[in-house]
Formats: sequence, C-alpha cells, structure tokens
Amino acid sequence: MDNAQDLQDLIGRKAVDREGDKIGTVEAVYLDDDTNQPTWLTVTTGWFGGRISYVPLEGVYIGGDEVVVPYRKEHVRDAPNFPADGHLEPAEEEQLYDHYAIGRSTPSSNGRSEVERTTTKTSTARDDAMTRSEEELEVNKRSTQTGKARLRKWVETEQVQMTVPIRREKARLVTEPITDDNRGAALDGPEITESEHEVVLSEEQVDVSKRVVPKERVRLEKDVEVEDVPVNETVRKERLEMERDDTR
Repeated sequence: MDNAQDLQDLIGRKAVDREGDKIGTVEAVYLDDDTNQPTWLTVTTGWFGGRISYVPLEGVYIGGDEVVVPYRKEHVRDAPNFPADGHLEPAEEEQLYDHYAIGRSTPSSNGRSEVERTTTKTSTARDDAMTRSEEELEVNKRSTQTGKARLRKWVETEQVQMTVPIRREKARLVTEPITDDNRGAALDGPEITESEHEVVLSEEQVDVSKRVVPKERVRLEKDVEVEDVPVNETVRKERLEMERDDTR
C-alpha cells in the first residue's frame, strides 16, 4: 500500500484468505507506535462481526473488490484478540508477531522501517517441520441403465386331444326255457296270436364347450445382487527420511 488513499480503500472491503475463503470485513488500519508506519489491519469476524481479529498489513493486496491477506482464515481467526480501541500495547503486538511468526518493525537510519526477522523464530515456525502428504482413493458409485425387462402376453392356439368314454345301448335277443317259475307268464294270453314288442335304444353324445379359467398371476420384480468389483489405481505417497552428516 503506497499511500493514504490506498489504505483508505481497504476500509469496508471484504477480506478473504489466500484460498478465497471469506474472513470478514476490514474495519481499520493500525500504525506502529515506533515507526508510525501502517502495520495492522483489523477485520471483523465471527457471527455478525462480533469479533475483531488483527492481520499484518505486509503482503496484503486488493484483488477486485476484495482484500486478500496471505494467511488462512483459521489462522487469522485464531489470532490473539484485543479490544479495537485504536491502539495496541507493545505486549499485545508481541503476541501478534509471535502468532504470525514475523519480526517486529524498527526504524532504520534513513528514517524508513526495516523488519528484523529472528532466524530462530522463523525457522521454528516454518522450517523445522515438513508436511508429509499422500494421495487417497475416493471411490464413488453411480447407477447406469444396463437394459430393460418387459412382461408381454399373447395368445397361442393349441390342439387338444382326449378320449371321452360314452355309453350306447344295443338290443339283443334273450331266450328263456319254460320253467315252473315262468310257466304262468308264458300261458297268460291266447295260445296262438300275433304281437310286437319294442324297446327304445339310446346312446350318449359328446358336447364340447370352452370356458376361461385363471391359472396363475405373473408380475415383474427386481432382485439386487451384490458383487465385489476390484479397483486398481496408482496413488502417490510422500516419504521422509533423516540424513545425518556426522564425523563418526
């Protein structure tokens, strides 16, 4: 930020971190008591802007309509919290310097400010630890259509053959000898005469008719089969090892 107008343009803008996540709204710019140089931004954070967080002005720039700070949102919101009364005490500033792992600005011989960076502090906060990362597989499933099943009904004509027994009457001549049992019936009537006697013969006839009879109910249902499908993919993993330069 080169001049007072640039600093004034920061006020009221949305502050975002280097990933683009919103932190809050810039409220004010704080000057360092020793150098009288702009050093800190106050950003309202939390629900309804109820918390004030301090952010170093160094590395801050305006991107579009947003103020971009070179720290992650969580790091800013975890900074020490002090009342926004327009002034920071030296002890409060020291806590902020420690939190952001930066050196304190002091005036130089030419009247401009220089940043004293403590080697031990910087290396402790940034260089002593490595982050080991590795890729992990993220497997998702989606449903795809593999086909359709239809239930269709049609009519077929089939020839049916069967054998049906029927009864048929036939006449046959039966001759009985004259015995004491039938003698009375035989002598009943005139001795010599003409006569006729008939019997009615019948037989069964086959009559065929058709009727519709329900046989079964048929419907389509779906069953789910579970099958283990192997997934083969290459992932990268970072490895760490310690190297020692010893004389022994």
